[in-house]
Amino acid sequence: MIQLKEASPRAPVRARRAPDPRWRWAGLALLLAAAVYAPFQLAPFHVFQLTMVLIYSVALLGLNLLVGHAGQISLGHGAFFAVGAYAGAIMLDRYDLPYPLTLPIAAAVAFVIGLALGVPAMRLRGLYLALVTLAIAIFLVPLLKRFEELTGGSMGLTLAKPAPPAWSGLAEDQWLYFLTLVVAVVAFLVAAGLLRSRVGRALHAVRDNETAAEVMGVRLSSYKTLAFAWSAMYAGAAGCVYTWVIGFVSPDSFTVNLSITLLAGLVVGGLGSLSGPVLGGLFVMFVPSISQDVNDAAPGVIFGLLIIAVMYVAPTGLAGLAGRLLKKIPRKE
Repeated sequence: MIQLKEASPRAPVRARRAPDPRWRWAGLALLLAAAVYAPFQLAPFHVFQLTMVLIYSVALLGLNLLVGHAGQISLGHGAFFAVGAYAGAIMLDRYDLPYPLTLPIAAAVAFVIGLALGVPAMRLRGLYLALVTLAIAIFLVPLLKRFEELTGGSMGLTLAKPAPPAWSGLAEDQWLYFLTLVVAVVAFLVAAGLLRSRVGRALHAVRDNETAAEVMGVRLSSYKTLAFAWSAMYAGAAGCVYTWVIGFVSPDSFTVNLSITLLAGLVVGGLGSLSGPVLGGLFVMFVPSISQDVNDAAPGVIFGLLIIAVMYVAPTGLAGLAGRLLKKIPRKE
């Protein structure tokens, strides 16, 4: 007679506890308080650096919608950034519009161009889509130089920066920082709401499995095109604010290297995460300068090695690494 062994008792499986949303809101409030407090404690140059981090974060937020959430690829995001910068600069230089009005106009112009480019791009994928977007970034610089009467040609356009109002008591660098902070906060709130909606679920379905998404009734062509348009709109808004902060635009500031750097910053920061663009903005702002300080002769080599090192330590980006570290923290039952 065959005797069956008695099964050993197993420990009950504990369900993973969902993070308390109150802690998330508390963390966001603490981060926002630190962002408001920072410009009063830092030197003007460091305030400028933080302002640029916010600008790059907004641009990367749009790129994240396209790459991280819709599953598309773009090597021409710097071109949309340049479109927004020049749209804002032309509105200020040629038509003397108030600064607040240039932001929605620049975003709208970039949205329309992204929508127009998204229609043919929706039929492509992978390497072919990457080459098309790369071509956009390549031909933009000579195109800007050709229309010299409008864009200033190779010399670019020099603009006055927004002056802080007398009632604010802020220095120019602090005022520009807070303007950029307001734009960044609104951009992140809109993106968070978009991703939690039906549109966000459709983008994720397209990213994960296009065939299954189409069977479920998701219109692939519409959402792919809109993803390009939304991505371009965020980049255009960031480019417009860049014009306010720098006070100067030139075609040589928007070469293909900018597009590649933005994509690298997003991958390092973390795809598909709202915190990824912020971490990517820090990477885009500070890593090139650190590379330049390490070795003036080969900053590109140092930059590339740092990217490889980060990808080796954190394959899912810095946001994914932070998430894994937080999960290892023991919690009280």
